[in-house]
Amino acid sequence: MRVLGIETSCDETAAAVVENGRDVRSSIILSQIAMHRPYGGVVPEIACRSHVEALPGVIQDALDTAQVGWDDLDALAVTSGPGLASSLLTGVSAARGLALSTGLPLLPVNHLHGHLASLFLGDDVPSPEEICPALILLVSGGHSALVWMESWGSFRLLGQTVDDAAGEAFDKAARLLGLSYPGGPAIEKAAAGGDPNAVRFPDGRLKATSLPGGIDPRYCFSYSGLKTSLRTHLEAHPEAAATGLADTAASFQEAVVRSLVGRLTLAAKELKPRSLGCVGGVAKNQVLRAGLDALCAKRGMPLYLAPMAYCTDNAAMIAAAAGLGSTEAKAAFDVEPSMLLSAQPQCGGV
Repeated sequence: MRVLGIETSCDETAAAVVENGRDVRSSIILSQIAMHRPYGGVVPEIACRSHVEALPGVIQDALDTAQVGWDDLDALAVTSGPGLASSLLTGVSAARGLALSTGLPLLPVNHLHGHLASLFLGDDVPSPEEICPALILLVSGGHSALVWMESWGSFRLLGQTVDDAAGEAFDKAARLLGLSYPGGPAIEKAAAGGDPNAVRFPDGRLKATSLPGGIDPRYCFSYSGLKTSLRTHLEAHPEAAATGLADTAASFQEAVVRSLVGRLTLAAKELKPRSLGCVGGVAKNQVLRAGLDALCAKRGMPLYLAPMAYCTDNAAMIAAAAGLGSTEAKAAFDVEPSMLLSAQPQCGGV
C-alpha cells in the first residue's frame, strides 16, 4: 500500500509518500512560520494563499524524492479536517483534482488520526498491536486531548481542552512576554536555567461534574485562566518579563506540563493501559518529555513518542493513517472524488 499524503490543515504545506502505513519514502514540508511571525500567529488568508502557490511543487518534490511516479501509487490521502477551512479546502481541492486525473482512490483523513499514526512512523517502531490498548496524549497548537486507542482505528476521546490548546497558550504567553512566534520553542529557550517554582500559576482544573458527550471533566484541559494569570502577574510585576524572564517562562511552562502530565497520570491510574504515548507539536518540549519519562518509570510501563520529525504537522502521518487501516477500513473511507465537492471541511475538535 503506497500512499501519497497531502496536508494543508493550517500553515504547513506538506506532501509525503509512505508505504504500508510505516515506511516513509519521502516527507516534504514547507513551513510558513516566517510569514506569520510578524503577526504572532497564523493568518488564515496568508496560509491559504501560500498553500495554493506552494502545493504543486511540494507534491512533485515528494514524488521525486521517493523516486516514484503516479503509476507507482495505490492511493491518495488528504487531510479533510479539523483545521482552517480555507487551508483545508486548498488541499482537498488539489487531491480531488489529482484523483480525477489519475484514477487513484482518494482517502480523506482526520488530522488528529494522522497525529496518532505518527507514533508508528520510522525505523524500529512498534506496531499498533504491540502497544494497544494505549493512552495517548495529543497536544499541539490547535488541540489538546486524551485519547484511548483500543486498536488502530478504534479511538475514544476521553478529554480535551475546553478553550485554548496547550500550543496556543504558549503562543499567547510568548506574546505577553515579548518573545517570538512560535511560542512553545521560544518559551522553552527562555525558561532554560529558570526556577519553575518561582511563580505558582494555575493548571486549569475544571469544576464541572460532567460535559456533553460523556467526557469526564477530570480528563479535560483549560488554559484561558493560565493566560489571564500570566497577564495579571506581569501587570503586578513588570520586571517579570525582563530581569525575571527565565523564572516567569519556566513557571508558565511548568504549569502547562503539570496539567498535561497530571491528567495523563489520573487516566493511566484509572484505565490501566498497556502503554502511554504522546504526539503533536508540543510533544517536542523536553520538559514534557522528562515528565512523561518519570511517569512511565514510576508506573513501569512503556512510553512511545512521535519521532521529532513527525511531531508537528506533516503529510507522512496523513499517508500513514490511510495506510495503517485494514482493507475494510479503507473501503469505508474510499469515496468518489466528486463527493468531496459537498464535503465542507470544518474547524473544531476531535
